[in-house]
Amino acid sequence: MSAAAFIEKNKDRFLNELLDLLRIPSVSADPKFKNDVFAAADFVKESLEKAGADLVEVCETAGYPIVYGEKIIDPSLPTVLVYGHYDVQPADPYELWDSPPFEPVIKKTTIHPEGAIFARGSADDKGQFYMHVKAFEAMMATGELSCNVKFMIEGEEEVGSDNLDAFVIANKERLKADVILISDTHMISMKDPSITVGLRGMAYMEVEVTGANRDLHSGTYGGAVANPINVLCKMIASLKDENEHITIPGFYEKVQELADEQRKRLNEAPFELKEYQDKLDIESVHGENGFTTIERVGIRPTLDVNGIWGGYTGEGAKTVLPSKAFAKISMRLVPNQDWHEIAKLFEDHFKSIAPKSVKVKIKKHHGGAPAVVSDSSVGYQAAEAAMEETFGKRPIPTREGGSIPIVALFQKELGSDPILFGFGLDTDALHSPNEHYGVKNYFIGIETIAAFFRHFRNLNQK
Repeated sequence: MSAAAFIEKNKDRFLNELLDLLRIPSVSADPKFKNDVFAAADFVKESLEKAGADLVEVCETAGYPIVYGEKIIDPSLPTVLVYGHYDVQPADPYELWDSPPFEPVIKKTTIHPEGAIFARGSADDKGQFYMHVKAFEAMMATGELSCNVKFMIEGEEEVGSDNLDAFVIANKERLKADVILISDTHMISMKDPSITVGLRGMAYMEVEVTGANRDLHSGTYGGAVANPINVLCKMIASLKDENEHITIPGFYEKVQELADEQRKRLNEAPFELKEYQDKLDIESVHGENGFTTIERVGIRPTLDVNGIWGGYTGEGAKTVLPSKAFAKISMRLVPNQDWHEIAKLFEDHFKSIAPKSVKVKIKKHHGGAPAVVSDSSVGYQAAEAAMEETFGKRPIPTREGGSIPIVALFQKELGSDPILFGFGLDTDALHSPNEHYGVKNYFIGIETIAAFFRHFRNLNQK
């Protein structure tokens, strides 16, 4: 039996196992889910063992554990390292979900007529990393495993992977591989498969603006004492000008500018603006002047408010002038921008524009470096061949707006370009209510990963 036939025969089981994993609310950002995050790590360990890994270990870190597994069939053969994460984003606000976020359901949609799995983590990243586990199982069961394989599945990606650097540095020899596969990105569409060759970095900040030493009556004090929410909104609004250009001094100093030819190739990817707007139910796109939508989300840095709060937000009215206001702000970065430098520039500037009527505190949450990977490596060629085999069409190299900080870490410490081998779609509602992942995407991903191993070994033998 071939690996493809094995996958077809075990489809129901492969799908049900993923649904079981999705039922575990492994939210790394919220301490109340601590036991569930550890439970997800155990689930990954057991899955790798059942799939045929010889050595599987739940490696402790200062935070949540990293699950490491391997199958070395012949030291002389190429080695593939698979990275993924079993932690997920918080599901809040729960009331915006059409079904409970940790009770996965499969529903047909216009984009996914074969059905999509609605659950937190379905696309980011449980559904995607689990494809590798199942592809490994299929190759093991049919004798088609043609390369050595190692797995490193972490539980802190959604909170910055704070402990991954130390683990990678301390285990360089153990993690040594000829190529690294990461399925945590998306394709253009099922009709136009693509492979991501660029990712933006990230600097994530939290700001606190304090006025008076306590909440005040808005009638007694309003107009005489600064309202931190008003001040914070004004400060945030000043961070961009009328052209959507970020006003922080020095912010663009190291931004890598692409040549006209590079920009032209980037914009050759299939993209229909009207379809894009319709999917989001918006009348117009928005962003930095002088750049296309594809460029804005792929090669330009951004600054966005991810959350803002303060004062009274309960039912009814309360005439309060709040003591404090808060906001969480993220900046997506492009090649040559260092997130530590950008975080310092942000902090210095934000404090400098605060009026004397308030005090400002700034917390640096986490960040990561941007990355560009080669589209001419043997690993990329194998991924390209595998996708062409299963999709019937050569994939398009693209740059994605999201951030996976460990890509730059792997390039630096392990000396290998990861292959960003994602099978999701940009409509999968990542980090949002009603996150989902196509059933067809899941299975074609498993098949394509199995094909990758075969092509990678063949290309290494040339």
